[in-house]
Amino acid sequence: MRLRSVLCSTAAALSSLALLSACGGGSTTAASSGDKPLVGVDYPRSDTDFWNSYIKYTPQFAKELGLDLKTTNSQNDVAKLTANAQTFMSQGVKGVAMAPQDTAAIAPTLAQMEAKKIPVVTVDTRPDSGKVYMVVRADNRAYGEKACQFLGTKLGGKGKVVMLQGGLDSINGRDRTEAFNECMKKNYPAIKVFGEATNWDGAIAAQKLQTDLTAHPDIKGVYMQSSFALSGTLQVLKQRGLLVDPKNKKHVFVVSNDGIPEELKSIAAGKIDATVSQPADLYAKYALYYLKAAIDGKKFKPGKTDHDSTIIQVRPGLLEDQLSAPLVTADGGTYGGVPSVKSDDKALWGNNLG
Repeated sequence: MRLRSVLCSTAAALSSLALLSACGGGSTTAASSGDKPLVGVDYPRSDTDFWNSYIKYTPQFAKELGLDLKTTNSQNDVAKLTANAQTFMSQGVKGVAMAPQDTAAIAPTLAQMEAKKIPVVTVDTRPDSGKVYMVVRADNRAYGEKACQFLGTKLGGKGKVVMLQGGLDSINGRDRTEAFNECMKKNYPAIKVFGEATNWDGAIAAQKLQTDLTAHPDIKGVYMQSSFALSGTLQVLKQRGLLVDPKNKKHVFVVSNDGIPEELKSIAAGKIDATVSQPADLYAKYALYYLKAAIDGKKFKPGKTDHDSTIIQVRPGLLEDQLSAPLVTADGGTYGGVPSVKSDDKALWGNNLG
């Protein structure tokens, strides 16, 4: 391994195509017979239950798919992600999965990996520009629409809600925000939406929710764009005497995005009312599935898949596999035409972490 590392470093310095190919930098062909292809996975962060679940699933699916795995953690920092990508290239990986949180700043790194013929799969986020082999993601606009329809139905089409946005430098934050606002304007124009940018920071979300409730004590709904805001939201509601049973007229209806175990428990307990189950398990599985497919030289085109999803063409040369992400409620009812599943459904990954 030490000799291979030296050779790879030398190859990078001399731009030797033969050595780079042997080290994984000049070819996407699979490793020689009997070897497992080496792939790199960068974890975007480890400070949320959702991403910790993704981290837990990744080695499991790498083993199932017959892949050797190198991992890094960029800790929500695009500079660290860039450095981690350099590390992967020096280690001779055949492909890389990443979840860039800043979807604009990652473009130069994607260009570099494309030049070295190292396929990239992005998970959860879609780059604003640049090429990747596949984007593995749920329909984030549908997240915002489902949250809108749930709250709009629960509030009877009138009242005030707070939207705790993620980061608008992320395609996810933009998609969820735009879809929620458009749905409210179209279907529930009598509902006033207070949009609060939080940069996916729970402390900021709690502070802004507290400020909004002070200025507008008649707020009856909260849309959290991710479970990052769950703990702080529950604390604020409890402090204000609003963390009460859904049948109580003081209840504030809360819908989240992620589907982590704590959200499902909170729905069952009547603390929050709904979430959209973002598939952490399937993100891990299909990120690696598509890396293996890229190494094997497989091609995909838009259309239905064999795993209950749809591949769409986002722009020329960029495909996105939009995985299923159901609305989850206590009763499994339909809200504004959107069906939901019950929070205790064993098919939900959040009920299967052990």
